[in-house]
Amino acid sequence: MPRASRLHINNMPALLPYINKKLIEAGCDEAGRGCLAGPVVAAAVILPKNFKHPYLNDSKKLTEKQRNNLREVIEKEAKAWAVAFVDNKEIDQINILNASILAMHRAVDQLDITPEHLLIDGNRFKPYNNIEHTCVVKGDGKYLPIAAASILAKTHRDEWMQKAHAKYPHYAWDKNKGYPTKAHRTGIQEKGTTPLHRFTFKLLDEQLKLDLKE
Repeated sequence: MPRASRLHINNMPALLPYINKKLIEAGCDEAGRGCLAGPVVAAAVILPKNFKHPYLNDSKKLTEKQRNNLREVIEKEAKAWAVAFVDNKEIDQINILNASILAMHRAVDQLDITPEHLLIDGNRFKPYNNIEHTCVVKGDGKYLPIAAASILAKTHRDEWMQKAHAKYPHYAWDKNKGYPTKAHRTGIQEKGTTPLHRFTFKLLDEQLKLDLKE
């Protein structure tokens, strides 16, 4: 496939807008693979071919404020976008890799426009509905549509975990968003687990269960 020329902003290389200009391309990415609790969340985004933004990049390279600001821009200006969740129970049943791919499939399925090509962040994917796809390692730092998807996946998941923190406040999910920080593991050790934890993940050396009522 022909590759687009790399844009430059302020003499710094920026992300590429597409792989094939003639195809409707959707970028896909996920957030939350390494967490001990909560869902894995994926997004699919179709941007206009001429879309530009000086700060659009891999969500991990941005501040929370920048991500939230870009989320508004992406959701307003994208030709189509969708976000999908696979919860912790499904993750435990099918494993995190399959759950991440399933979340991307669900996001693509919800797009108002059917893409002709998928740009996938990472090196693993399962074909979906006979749509061509290209896996790009560290693609969220190389292609605008993948970067946009990474921002939507991250911000929607963070928002979900913030709400979960209000119900289960002992694990610092408002700060760690479910990742295995010291505060999170201390919460598990002191209060036990919640219905939102992933029990196929190593939560503690010796896991304790606490029956928390819904």
